[in-house]
Amino acid sequence: MNAALTNSIKPSLDLSQFSAQELKEALNRIENKKNEERDAYKKLVAETIPKALSRLHETSEMMRNAKTETFQLFETILDLKNQVYGFKEKQMSHTFSNDKEEITIGYRINEGWDDTVTIGIEKVQNYISSLSTSKETASLVKIVFNLLKKDAKGNLKGSRVLELQKLTKEFNNEEFTDGVEIIASSFKPIRSSWFIEASRIDENGVRTNIPLSMSSVDFLQGYAFNFFNQQNEQNHAA
Repeated sequence: MNAALTNSIKPSLDLSQFSAQELKEALNRIENKKNEERDAYKKLVAETIPKALSRLHETSEMMRNAKTETFQLFETILDLKNQVYGFKEKQMSHTFSNDKEEITIGYRINEGWDDTVTIGIEKVQNYISSLSTSKETASLVKIVFNLLKKDAKGNLKGSRVLELQKLTKEFNNEEFTDGVEIIASSFKPIRSSWFIEASRIDENGVRTNIPLSMSSVDFLQGYAFNFFNQQNEQNHAA
């Protein structure tokens, strides 16, 4: 059969002029071509992944080395700062700057609580609920309930514990104080990651952050990844 038949089969074509065997062979050719194209696509993906992964691995190692070297440099400076000022700071981050640059190093934490936190919350709520809603106590009651509000993950915010502790003097109640102490002792923060933030400062004092993660680094100038934009346009047009 002429190979032109494979490319000429269209809905408007009179198929009665071809034998059943010719039609079968033409359909087989179309199917084989489709499978070959899909195999070629899979082969291209398999060949491309190692190339990209190798480059990303190199970049990851460069970032790891830069992060380590930066912390090592400022560890020496922090030791000197403690000696010069005779005071060892305990904050989670340290910022260093000159007229044109600024660098912050430190660590982040994930706030965690043990199972006793619910007992503390209930004791505080029981006492607060028992108060009469007089003008003198209404504002304090509102403050406490706001401090006990949980976030989207169902957890208290660690920063609110200190505010609750301050209120123990206002209420001067054993049950309330005990509840707050239980909440405070159940707070179990966990260090999650060490970070570096860096920025340049122009002559007007405006800071421009230096992107230090894959999600914040821009593509090289002149390149734009437009695939998703094209896909969205096609979806809207459909």
